[in-house]
Amino acid sequence: MTARSSAPDTGQAEVLARLGDPGFYPDAPADVERIDTHSAHVFLAGTRAYKVKRAVRYSFLDFSTLELRRQACEAELRLNRRTAPSLYLRVMPIARDASGQLALGGAGTPVEWAVVMQRFPDTALLDRMAAAGRFSRSEAVRLADHIAAFHARAVPTPHQGGVAGLREVVEDNARALADVPDVLDPARVQAVTRAWNDAVERLGPLLEARRAGGFVRQCHGDLHLRNIVMLDGAPTLFDAIEFNDAFACIDVWYDVAFLLMDLLARGLAVEANVLFNQYLLRTSDVGGLPLLPLFLSSRAAVRAKTSLASAALEGDATRRAEFEARARDYLALAVRCAADAGPPRLIAIGGRSGVGKSTLAAELAPLVGAPPGAVVLRSDVLRKVLRHHEPEERLGADAYTDAVTAAVYHVLGVRATDLLRGGATVIVDATFLSPASREAIEAVAARAGVACAGVWLDAPADTMAARLRGRGRDASDATVEVLQLQLARDAGPIHWARFEAGPDPAGLAGTVRASVLTG
Repeated sequence: MTARSSAPDTGQAEVLARLGDPGFYPDAPADVERIDTHSAHVFLAGTRAYKVKRAVRYSFLDFSTLELRRQACEAELRLNRRTAPSLYLRVMPIARDASGQLALGGAGTPVEWAVVMQRFPDTALLDRMAAAGRFSRSEAVRLADHIAAFHARAVPTPHQGGVAGLREVVEDNARALADVPDVLDPARVQAVTRAWNDAVERLGPLLEARRAGGFVRQCHGDLHLRNIVMLDGAPTLFDAIEFNDAFACIDVWYDVAFLLMDLLARGLAVEANVLFNQYLLRTSDVGGLPLLPLFLSSRAAVRAKTSLASAALEGDATRRAEFEARARDYLALAVRCAADAGPPRLIAIGGRSGVGKSTLAAELAPLVGAPPGAVVLRSDVLRKVLRHHEPEERLGADAYTDAVTAAVYHVLGVRATDLLRGGATVIVDATFLSPASREAIEAVAARAGVACAGVWLDAPADTMAARLRGRGRDASDATVEVLQLQLARDAGPIHWARFEAGPDPAGLAGTVRASVLTG
């Protein structure tokens, strides 16, 4: 995508002026709010939103004729009804009657087309929720579940994606970013372009294997927080890409990468890691993880491009400068995501129930490994998954026999091995109460040829008991009675780095990272 566009004179000015007039609408709303993007004009009028395609032509999009805009409106309606049927109502003509007057849905000659949507409160948009500090880890989990289910239903498109698809993205990114040397540092653009090209070359066989294996699907294509809204307490995806199949028929991880990148750009690294881990839990799609650094970097570059496109269309100098600054920020993120994060490593966090292992793992995961951080393997969750239960469902005593526990630890080791060999840093969260279990996880790291950092957490018995009593819905079924049995059991000599698990999990994560994981 280039930052410049070709915009033929199609007479849109008259239509846009009428759409901005409250009197143009049947229900005569008190006012009309207009929102302009690089590809559309949106008019918020009463209980409805009317979206008109902007008459522009980019290298990636062509809305330059009335017929092309009609087709795009129909495609937008069809594709977005997959995820938001209650929002997308109809495609409506804006027609000129015999007297020359324009009317919404009129019987005359169509001069423009609009997608009519049900309006929703702006405060329900996830970008607004995130800005207000209302996008929590629980929202990230629910959103990951929703996206995983959407991707499972999405139609495979093996004729798209693969090496050719990513190479086109990389080349277009490079052209667009290099086209504005007065805005973006040419040296940084050249460096990140080299990183992209090297990654496409190195990962080409994997890209092709995933395309052939059904992981390239008709996805959303523009999956960031502003295109997700909470409706009736559930996340709803809208505004999927309709104008270019090459942008929408993509690897499922490339779809998720846009959302992860958006969270990282907003400083929500913990939430990004939670969403990443939950999506991985639901899909078990470990094979695509080596592609994630390239995908994240490319997505940041895409957002830099759209920022440049908006700057080119902006008449106000202050607003134009804001878009250009935003493009520079996204370029910086693209560079960071493409950078070599170093070799993967295994981090094992042990300790008795209620000590805070899972809390530390969640805080530590975004701080280690390549963005969006480490994969977290939690024994409590895996125990439920292996028995086909949801993580928060309680299990009976038969799920906690020595044989079942041994099987859980074995699978933890197998999954950690697969992830490490794929280049991911892994955090394993389990009690590790026996010397044998600690030695076994260290052996996993040794066989994978990576460093292992063992972390043991301590806390007063009454503190651990209070935490167990205060737990809400959680994957752990541990009770105070279970804790008492653990306290009576000799854990043997502990050679891992030991830390007191106090009331500041974020501070503890920083301490652990600085003292154990550096170098």
